[in-house]
Amino acid sequence: MSKKQFKAESKRVLDLMINSIYTNREIFLRELISNASDAIDKLYYRSLTDKNINIDSNNLEINIKIDKKNRNIIISDNGCGMTEKELEQNLGTIAQSGSLAFKQSNEKKEDIDIIGQFGVGFYSSFMVGDKVTVKTKSPDEEKAHMWVSEGIDGYSIEECDKKDIGTEITLHLKEDTEDEKYSEFLEDYKIQELVKKYSDYIRYPIKMEVEHSKLKEGTTDKYENVKEIETLNSMIPIWKKKKSEIKQEEYDSFYMSKFNDWEKPLKTIHIVVEGQYSYNALLFIPNHLPYDYYTKNYEKGLQLYSNGVLIMEKCSDLLPDYFGFVKGLVDSQDLSLNISREMLQHDRQLAVMAKNIENKIRSELEKMLKDSRNDYEVFYNIYGTQLKYGTYEDFGMNKDKLKDLLLFHSSYGDKLVTLKEYVERMKEDQNTIYYSAGESIDKIKGLPQVESVQNKGYEILYLTENVDEFVLQVLTEYDGKKFVNVSADDIDIGTEEEKKELKKQNDDNKEMLGFMKETLKDNVQDVKFTNRLSKHPVCLTTEGGISIEMEKTINSQIGNEGAVKAKTILEINKDHEIVNKLKELFKNDKEEFKKYTKILYDQARLIEGLTIENPTEYSNWICELISK
Repeated sequence: MSKKQFKAESKRVLDLMINSIYTNREIFLRELISNASDAIDKLYYRSLTDKNINIDSNNLEINIKIDKKNRNIIISDNGCGMTEKELEQNLGTIAQSGSLAFKQSNEKKEDIDIIGQFGVGFYSSFMVGDKVTVKTKSPDEEKAHMWVSEGIDGYSIEECDKKDIGTEITLHLKEDTEDEKYSEFLEDYKIQELVKKYSDYIRYPIKMEVEHSKLKEGTTDKYENVKEIETLNSMIPIWKKKKSEIKQEEYDSFYMSKFNDWEKPLKTIHIVVEGQYSYNALLFIPNHLPYDYYTKNYEKGLQLYSNGVLIMEKCSDLLPDYFGFVKGLVDSQDLSLNISREMLQHDRQLAVMAKNIENKIRSELEKMLKDSRNDYEVFYNIYGTQLKYGTYEDFGMNKDKLKDLLLFHSSYGDKLVTLKEYVERMKEDQNTIYYSAGESIDKIKGLPQVESVQNKGYEILYLTENVDEFVLQVLTEYDGKKFVNVSADDIDIGTEEEKKELKKQNDDNKEMLGFMKETLKDNVQDVKFTNRLSKHPVCLTTEGGISIEMEKTINSQIGNEGAVKAKTILEINKDHEIVNKLKELFKNDKEEFKKYTKILYDQARLIEGLTIENPTEYSNWICELISK
């Protein structure tokens, strides 16, 4: 028996197959099982038209056997097998795919779900094995044949004894090294784990003799080891069942088992798409954020299957970042895979699937918001911040997709409100959406600027998260209504008569207000009287795009200390008793007037939750005033 050389320029090509195309050595079992499944498919399809082939579809199966003593893994099937010529073509020529040739030769190509189409999966065996033996028998030949290879040195083919139609592959594992432990593949648990991970939804049963510890019959405390044949795979994916036949308990159980969660999912989304690109998707919104969600270690993505075979554990391209919390899987028979089946070719098909999944998640959330408000608020309390980041990120590229999913606290009541609900409640003459930002709702309610806007009957959005104000700045408007901070210096809520009166008072006291500005130096842009306050003596407002809360947020980040400064204006309540005191001191005692100016400015800063430059000096002045 002479040894033959591989026809694809052997050594260099085989080295490429083993060392470059495949990056994860454990997928050898996935490839061999997929090939076995294809072989059974071919025999089954042939039996539908060939009367000479009689099979019992209930007996079609794949078997795995572990021989620890001889370091062998044996994978066998009762599929179509191969003739001597097919052995030469399929295993003697690297990248020659019998599965692809079978599919192409069939008139109804679209009806045949063949997994292997590249003809290289078999050679992944050499990632873990130093010798591969293939015994096979085809219904088209009386004799069986054996193919043997130790890798790059070539292969041999000879007749052998094999009674039944099908193929048996014996993989002799390499010896362990310091860096590589191949013996792990001789353990039952490891084979079970790999089948469950990659081949759980192969349509034929994958069986193996597994050793168990069982209670001895007739005893209560004595155990014995017994071997039993077990089916390792589930075979029928839950996502390929009819939705009407699946109970929520089944979805919950599948999710908790598949994604190692101790809680049921908050929401289940089952997608079935048929057409130009056909696929099934089963998506879950967890009941909690992953502990590492906001760390660089978190990986978003959906599991990706091709005909029930796991191709990628985390396909990040199928989810936008703002829906990165969604877990689940997508299964398609139409995927454009690369030669190793470990990666996708990034084509239009993947982009279309991702777009459809994104739209479906969003529409389901919109439906939940509309029909199950309480459930949506539970969801929003967990994931609302992520939606806000999604609105703000990428320069607001996705703002129109997400704006109707956002909720905010407001002065209307205790419940969260949407922007649409706010606009629907607006007064007839109102053309702006008012908001105020702060550390908490109670602190926002206590701001002097809030009081006057509420007194005019306007609803105010309460922004309590750091990202909130940035979100509204990106949105700029909703339904044609601009967002306006109640602490902005140019807020317009007064009547024309009130504006004229205010302007007159500022003009009449221009010298005094100018002196106050000089006293405060660069701390403020301006000092002026206001009619926006009712009880409070002073407040700080801002001009420009940076508010006080944005200043605090940006400067609180590491490395950003003092990076930005809001342009603040000290506003004094024109109707407060303090005004008369200021006028008197300005006329008679400029030094004392300066103290009052600084005290009022520090008070305004404290109201806003800002620090003051000299707390000790401030305290001494207050005590001095009290003691007078």
